[in-house]
Amino acid sequence: MHVSDNDAAPRAGLPGLEHETLAGSRDGLRHLSVWRNTIAAGAATPPHRHDCEEVVIVESGHGELHIGGTIERFGPNTTLTIPPNVDHQIVNAGAEPIRLVAVFSMTPVAVVLPDGQPFPLPWPS
Repeated sequence: MHVSDNDAAPRAGLPGLEHETLAGSRDGLRHLSVWRNTIAAGAATPPHRHDCEEVVIVESGHGELHIGGTIERFGPNTTLTIPPNVDHQIVNAGAEPIRLVAVFSMTPVAVVLPDGQPFPLPWPS
């Protein structure tokens, strides 16, 4: 299928995080995944890394990118660029949800915790 209704994308999540896979391996892609996530106020992704490049487009909300031992603040209409195999975490440091779109240079997206253990995702990518 070449045209998808994003509002019909299956939803899943983790505590404080709502997830939708907009495009990925289920759509016949071999090297790209596109996710839309909402991170609730006070919530965060788990610290993790991927064996691929990641670009995050922040549509709304304010937060912090914890990456490589540093903390970088961001707001709406910003782009986060995350190299492969770098531990990172996105933290909602604001009072409103963060809405973002994440693009990965792999599908399915494998997630690894900082200790090297795989982190199985509760959604297909």
